[in-house]
Amino acid sequence: MPARIYQRPKNAMQSGKALLGQWILEFAPAEARKADPLMGWTGSGDTQSQVVLKFDSADAAKAYAEKYGIPAEMHATPPRRLKLQSYADNFR
Repeated sequence: MPARIYQRPKNAMQSGKALLGQWILEFAPAEARKADPLMGWTGSGDTQSQVVLKFDSADAAKAYAEKYGIPAEMHATPPRRLKLQSYADNFR
């Protein structure tokens, strides 16, 4: 079952930088989600899609995937761009 390894993105709703250094290994869904006919909720029988593994570094995540024979794809973290402006910019 293929997996992807990526770094946790910064939450746009918060200014803190906690947990930004974590790398996540997440399995790809094995089957499509389907609607339950009685309740209308979506779900699937794939339990691997619920597994999310967290690592301190990309190397640790890659080593874990290689150790257990998991084909993993690394996703690079896009660089953060800061928009620096002052309060006075609102009145120009």
